[in-house]
Amino acid sequence: MEIRRVQAAASCSCGDLCTLAPRRVFRVEGMDCAHESGPILSALSSLPGVGRAVPSYSDSTLTVEFDPHAVSAARIAQAINEAGFRANIEDRRQEDVPFWERHGRLVATSLSGGTLVVGLILQLQFSRLTAAKPFLLMAAVAGGWYVSRRAWQALRHHQLEMNTLMATAAVGALLIGEWAEAGSAMFLFSLAQLLEARSMDRARNAIRRLLDLSPKEATVRKEGGDIRLPVDRIVVGDVVVLRPGERVPVDGIVLEGTSSVNQAPITGESLPVAKTRGSQVLAGSLNGRGVLDIRAEKPASDSSLARIIHLVENAQARRARSQTFIDGFARYYTPAMIVFALGLVLVPPFLFGQVFSTWLYRGLVVLVIACPCALVISTPVSIVCGLTRAAREGILFKGGVYLEELGKIRTFFFDKTGTLTRGKPEVVHVESFCEFPEEELLRLAAALESRSEHPLAGAILDAAGRSGASDALPAPTFVQAVPGMGIRGKVNGGIYILGNAALFDNGSGLSGPRRAAVEAWERKGATVVLIGIEKMPLGMIAIRDSVRKEAKSGLAELRLLGAKELTMLTGDNPETGKAIASQLLLDTVHAGLLPEDKVALVREAVGMGKKVAMVGDGINDAPALASATVGVVMGAAGTGVALEAGDVALMGDDLRKLPFAVRLGRRTLRIIRFNVAFALGTKAVFLVLATGGMVTLWMGVAADMGASLLVIANSMRLLWGSNGVERLYPLES
Repeated sequence: MEIRRVQAAASCSCGDLCTLAPRRVFRVEGMDCAHESGPILSALSSLPGVGRAVPSYSDSTLTVEFDPHAVSAARIAQAINEAGFRANIEDRRQEDVPFWERHGRLVATSLSGGTLVVGLILQLQFSRLTAAKPFLLMAAVAGGWYVSRRAWQALRHHQLEMNTLMATAAVGALLIGEWAEAGSAMFLFSLAQLLEARSMDRARNAIRRLLDLSPKEATVRKEGGDIRLPVDRIVVGDVVVLRPGERVPVDGIVLEGTSSVNQAPITGESLPVAKTRGSQVLAGSLNGRGVLDIRAEKPASDSSLARIIHLVENAQARRARSQTFIDGFARYYTPAMIVFALGLVLVPPFLFGQVFSTWLYRGLVVLVIACPCALVISTPVSIVCGLTRAAREGILFKGGVYLEELGKIRTFFFDKTGTLTRGKPEVVHVESFCEFPEEELLRLAAALESRSEHPLAGAILDAAGRSGASDALPAPTFVQAVPGMGIRGKVNGGIYILGNAALFDNGSGLSGPRRAAVEAWERKGATVVLIGIEKMPLGMIAIRDSVRKEAKSGLAELRLLGAKELTMLTGDNPETGKAIASQLLLDTVHAGLLPEDKVALVREAVGMGKKVAMVGDGINDAPALASATVGVVMGAAGTGVALEAGDVALMGDDLRKLPFAVRLGRRTLRIIRFNVAFALGTKAVFLVLATGGMVTLWMGVAADMGASLLVIANSMRLLWGSNGVERLYPLES
């Protein structure tokens, strides 16, 4: 087990774990389910100064809050060791771990298997039981080496878990003379543990591969020249030189250079993004063929990639509902099965005169079947695979509970600006009312707006730049803002005004076809800016926040997935809201809303029993996001505030990621349900067969092993698939 220091923060997104108390995250080798963590939690509860200890079976970690004045991390690690698990305070590379620690279970399992084969050959082929006994005993001891240690520690802490059950069954089999059964059972159980650990590691490695996206060193430009530095030594303001094919070490801004950067690991975008001077780059992205000079904006520990890793690793803190239910069920299931096994051993012999050894053997088989491993890992391994797959696609869930909940949602509320629209006004139409060329009108407007700070000024300047009208703009003089109306100034010797209709003789200068043209664009949701001279408009410029290209297809996919209600919430006027809604497949539009109005609408829907997803940019709609069943933030890459605002973060600006997240949630739910049903069904069938004497010890172990491995393999299907194109049927009503 390795241990890493984690900085606690008051405003963290990992749920109830976040306090100001010091805490450490221990990586515990072999802690795969609630039964295995029982002895650890019991041991830690007796230590002074230890607060909460929250296990995460998906990545074998244990987060412990403690008072460093009362207990040290070394003492906590020692307690974990005493519970039968391995703990080391220092982080160790794989090659630094001693051979026995890395391969001890493999050696023990191999020795158990080899001696079992020899013992069975001697017993079955040559009928020499006396000669076979030492080999069969060695098979049981080698296979049970790790099992017995865990079982003893569990008993010391008054815990009943699967190692205790298996060890009891093996000892019982030896006592009644079933040497081959004891050896076979211990070998198969040891093999099952080995295969399960390897399978779980494959799932966990999918998360750990995120760490590989961050380079260990980077080239930093100093006064004496370029030097290589560890990434954790890069400070804000350092200039990082990024060469072709290198990964971006920290979040930053491009100072010099041009290149294309693959941001897929962070945002899920399928195509590289062009980066030039002033562009933002994200840690973990892969540089293309150009050389970029980047100014570090954040340290490596606070980069977008670091936040992603932190969120994914801590997502288990907010447990899925099904996982909470299964863990609670398992607490009653195992004791109930033990009571049943005792009844099976005692009742038939003492009440009905049956042969004691026969029913003792059947009771031991029931103990083996009572192991709940397949059941308790059915949910966490599915959740971690789902969370990891989502992270690969640029979607971050802050816990398994949100992955499950999103799969159940049929009602979606969308903020307009920055979610359904680009959030950036742009010129969509220029029209001249006289002999002035439209290009010249745009050039005059750009000249006046070059001195303005108004949000629409940028749209006019951008349009002029694209059309070439911004080349050698004339310098305006005597520029004066008219509050609430527009701007006036002198350009090329003439006085021009730019603004709304009220600037032109309170609108009386706008009549006939001109007014009709303005009103037509206003009905389309555009803001119309007039340019002209005193009392006479010469032309108009229509500016509108355009709908995202992928918004329509994203909403259409939600419809196919069974979404019943798609609602847009906006603070804009009703005409603008209707114009945007007419381009999309929306059911309802609520316009002219204040932030508190959005919260009220979301709460009203939730109060009616609906599961609601609120989708926004996480900036001005945080209260509405918090009020929904699931809050979804768009465009969260590089924005710490946005990452904190919602329960699900779409790192890119592609709304089509939302249907993919819904499909993933539904697929995860179906896999969890199958896993639970399969685990319980297998137990039920073998319980009936064991009671009737039709199952042996080794058959019971093989069934438990097969169920566990199948559950893991089924869950790992979530890690692969076809980037959201795969057709997943809607959740049943």
